[in-house]
Amino acid sequence: MKKYLWVFIVFFSFLSGVKASERQEVSLVKCVDGDTAVLKVGEEEIKFRFLAIDTPETVHPTKGEEEGGKVASTYTCEKLTNAKRLEIAYDEKSTKTDKYGRGLAWIYVDDVLLQEDLISKGYAEVAYIYSKYEFVDHLCEVQSKAKDAKLGIWSGNREEGYCQTKSNKTTKAASESTSKKTTKKKTSKKDDDLIVILEDMIDETTYVPALIILCLALVAVKASKKGKKK
Repeated sequence: MKKYLWVFIVFFSFLSGVKASERQEVSLVKCVDGDTAVLKVGEEEIKFRFLAIDTPETVHPTKGEEEGGKVASTYTCEKLTNAKRLEIAYDEKSTKTDKYGRGLAWIYVDDVLLQEDLISKGYAEVAYIYSKYEFVDHLCEVQSKAKDAKLGIWSGNREEGYCQTKSNKTTKAASESTSKKTTKKKTSKKDDDLIVILEDMIDETTYVPALIILCLALVAVKASKKGKKK
């Protein structure tokens, strides 16, 4: 008994040490734009691209300054500069860096998720989703509220990207599931009707060969219905 107890203790101790989003305290080196900043992690300075969001550009080499970019950039820099505590958390479903070598992480400003804060005010959109990141579903809900309220980037006729696509896929999947269930119910009802007809015919039939054929047909229909249920 003690042996098994020890195994459980070791197992749960291991689990408690593994966290999907373990935070690490960092410090601000400099602001870049609404979704990018240079942070000091330990002794290393790393440019971070905030995971799962996109804000309008302000310093893009080809796009230039986009509408709403300056507002988002100013807000982000003020939050980072005035923060009493800055933390990052890597997502276990994401790579730690993007193809440009920038860090990818969730950013916490005084225990508040910066990505959610930016989206709730209409300064950012859920974007660059390449896996099932930890907070994406929640962020899409927050974005939906900002869009309905026409905040920030949603004040015009801007269309959603990832969240809308995700919503369409969910609706399509639900529709297909309902369709399959309806088809199954219809098929089951047809089987029931056929069984009733065959049973009535058997009750009324006295000709032995025909009776045998009807009985075999009834057995086949019942077996088919049982197989469909499985």
